[in-house]
Amino acid sequence: MNLDVAFAPLLPLPALIALAIAGAVVAALCVLGRTRGAWLRAGAIACLLLALANPSFTREDRETLTNILPVVVDRSGSQTLDGRKEQTDAVRQAVEERLRGLPNTEVRWIEAGQDGTASDGTELFSALRNALADVPPERVAGALFVTDGVVHDVPADARDLGFTAPLHALITGRPDERDRRVALTLSPRFGIVGQTQKVGFRIDEVGQGLGRPVPVVVRRDGEEIARLDALPGQVTTFDAPIAHAGVNFIEIEAEQVPQEITRVNNRVVLPIDGVREKLRVLLVSGEPHAGERTWRNLLKADASVDLVHFTILRPPDKQDGTPINELSLIAFPTRELFAQKIDEFDLIIFDRYARQGILPIIYFDNIARYVRDGGAVLVASGPDYAEPGSLFETPLAQVLPAEPMGGVVERAFRAQLSDVGRKHPVTRGLPGSETNPPTWAPWFRMVDSRLREGEAVLTGPDDRPLLVLARENQGRVALLLSDHAWLWARGFDGGGPHVDLLRRLSHWLMKEPDLDEEALRSRATGKTVTFERQTLKDEVQPVTVTLPGGATREVTLTEAEPGLWRGVMETPELGLHRATDGTFTTLVNVGPPNPREFTEVASSPKRLEGVAGATGGSVRRVVAEPGADIEVPRVVPVAAGARASGSDWIGVRQADVSVVRGIGILPVFAGILGLMLLIGAFAATWAREGR
Repeated sequence: MNLDVAFAPLLPLPALIALAIAGAVVAALCVLGRTRGAWLRAGAIACLLLALANPSFTREDRETLTNILPVVVDRSGSQTLDGRKEQTDAVRQAVEERLRGLPNTEVRWIEAGQDGTASDGTELFSALRNALADVPPERVAGALFVTDGVVHDVPADARDLGFTAPLHALITGRPDERDRRVALTLSPRFGIVGQTQKVGFRIDEVGQGLGRPVPVVVRRDGEEIARLDALPGQVTTFDAPIAHAGVNFIEIEAEQVPQEITRVNNRVVLPIDGVREKLRVLLVSGEPHAGERTWRNLLKADASVDLVHFTILRPPDKQDGTPINELSLIAFPTRELFAQKIDEFDLIIFDRYARQGILPIIYFDNIARYVRDGGAVLVASGPDYAEPGSLFETPLAQVLPAEPMGGVVERAFRAQLSDVGRKHPVTRGLPGSETNPPTWAPWFRMVDSRLREGEAVLTGPDDRPLLVLARENQGRVALLLSDHAWLWARGFDGGGPHVDLLRRLSHWLMKEPDLDEEALRSRATGKTVTFERQTLKDEVQPVTVTLPGGATREVTLTEAEPGLWRGVMETPELGLHRATDGTFTTLVNVGPPNPREFTEVASSPKRLEGVAGATGGSVRRVVAEPGADIEVPRVVPVAAGARASGSDWIGVRQADVSVVRGIGILPVFAGILGLMLLIGAFAATWAREGR
């Protein structure tokens, strides 16, 4: 309980001061003039002025509040290394014993960083701020951290803590730790497919007996591509080949140090997105026809395609006396295209092309070789494929997947997906294919042919092959056995998915990874990793996943849709995961490519010394020297502003903080008591003057 006097003047303060001055003058004149009852007059004036000041006695009922002491225990990933978890548990138990007898103090235990994939790094100060969000700064007695010192959100200024009490840290880990880590110094994000990108790294070491050249292995997508010797502390560079579109994972792994606390940071992962330069497509139209511009418009609308288009308007056997210089704007550069620069094209399309003597037979040999070496050919045929002069009568027939039977089917039919077509990425899920037959406009002509190899993904009347896809050594071939795809483009009878079909077809031929019919893919969303197996088979094998720490898990895949099998796994670790089904291998990175939590893992008091020293706190190891026992200092209460640490003790502030639970007010001159005081003062004055 606190007693006090408060004033609530009945007059404005300037008026009250003026009356006080006037009263003092009158009292002084009375005293100096030795007027009878002068002192009683002065007392009466003082009582009157005091009544106008309206004094009151106040009484406060206060409740003393406890001081809050947060203890933040670091449970992040680096605290699981080299026996630190056991050290942390032992230190926590000892701190609990030390704090048990601390007077007027509420201890708040905070377990920080338990979810290893929640964030990139250890954020103890964020956890501290969240725990003290409902606590006034004056109630904070201090803060105590139990950590290895690997903290990534240390404030630059101690004033950012939000309180002025001392902060102490107890550092786990051994003082003689050895660690080697790889740090990226040059890390490009993109690279052109088929070219190389320069990558730079540095080997950093902590501990005694190090400094020698370090053997380093470089891998791309899990396959070794180089071995290097790197000097610690110096930047080493190498050229990383970008093999394919999409993410190319470049791994740099340094040899492990004997007695190293962890090898997790001996490896870094650099994802480089492979991007293609403009895909070069050669389109050769054998003659003008209604659907000629369908392919041209589609390819010209694709920003990633650089199109070269030639149309044979006048075959060589046509003789009408037209001068040579008026036959075309430029000569058809057959030798340049099909002999000298054929390998520069990603795709060659023959649209309604028949042998007309323009291309010598030897060039078709070049085209067949081009396919086997990794090129792609699309033959969009019409009646020309079944007639004399067909491309099947050239050496190109070696790689063509269907043989013409000599006839042409000329009646209305609707293209349908074959069983394989429902699974193949080129044709799976085409708009309108949900029904049987599909809701597509009919075509009216197709070449009768016999399948030799590959897969017929679209069929026509009597299940004849309509669209055939095949692989030939390293290359790919597609054969479209109808020249009526343009009816879909023109919207005839509702049209059809010509854009989806023809674009997927051309990009499959140009080896777009997402359209491969046999593939294992993976993606990560938070801690959830999804594996997808694209296949034309009826069964798939389980996927074996190797976690960054070396442990393995098996994931069973189930069919999500035709040709696509899917499985999901929750992972407890950050980093690069490898998955294989025995045939294909995929890599997926969970979290940031190189988590800060495992970049620098050697325990150290240096990061916390600045902010702790600014608050008057301390930072000390719980194991002073190798092989020593754990030592936890005593915790003692200290007054605000007093020294907060010693050789074997740490202090927490004891502030006198209270809250008002009730208040009482007694006005001095209110009611009968005030009236009696005023009457008594003036009555005494009159009595003295009347003598």
